[in-house]
Amino acid sequence: MRATDETKRQEGGVAGAVRFWLPVLVLVLVIRSFVFQTFHIPSGSMIPTLLIGDSLAVSKFPYGFSRYSFPLSPPLFSGRVLARPMERGDIVVFRLPTDDSVDLIKRVIGLPLDRVQMLNGVLHINGEPVKRERIEDFIDEDNGGVRVRQFRETLPSGKIYSTLDMVDNGPLDTTEVYEVPDGHYFMMGDNRDDSADSRVLDEVGYVPFENVVGRAEIIYFSIGHDAHAWEVWRWPEAVRWRRLFTILR
Repeated sequence: MRATDETKRQEGGVAGAVRFWLPVLVLVLVIRSFVFQTFHIPSGSMIPTLLIGDSLAVSKFPYGFSRYSFPLSPPLFSGRVLARPMERGDIVVFRLPTDDSVDLIKRVIGLPLDRVQMLNGVLHINGEPVKRERIEDFIDEDNGGVRVRQFRETLPSGKIYSTLDMVDNGPLDTTEVYEVPDGHYFMMGDNRDDSADSRVLDEVGYVPFENVVGRAEIIYFSIGHDAHAWEVWRWPEAVRWRRLFTILR
């Protein structure tokens, strides 16, 4: 009789745990699929806007939803539902067209049917140079204080952001004219000499709208000096406190 009572208590405990955790898991799944997903920046292709060690919240809903909005990317449908076009200058996470298991984050530069070209380090869109102004050097504090030339670009839409130009006559400083296919976008990193992006057609190329996961909204955490977020004892020195809760626009 005691054994039976103990079994009932154990079964009741399991059922109670399931009743508690199942709604939590469902809520997390819904939020991750339809609202926000978090990403960590492991490389420097978006410096100075995004630094290695930044952690971002990426919203799923601004452009509608595709299969890549959901965990494991189930092939439930093709294209996008509730689709709304991206804007030039948005920072977006997308699946690499040549390997859709890989996430990349870049800036939207070319819209469908645009013509994009780099000439001597200057971005041209539809035959017109994008306004580019030299500003103060970027100081790479995570790399011994190295100074890098920094420019302010202003897109035709009015979106303003900073880019880096590490060397003159880099391999992607002068390119062919890229004609963006309908339904695709042209992505570039802000660190122009250290970004494999749509300029490299056999690695990234034109990004189908379907491959877009979401728009980067906010830096909610940032840590440098080769530290990890779980190394709490290093936070006082390594956390970039000024970057926390920076809105990305």
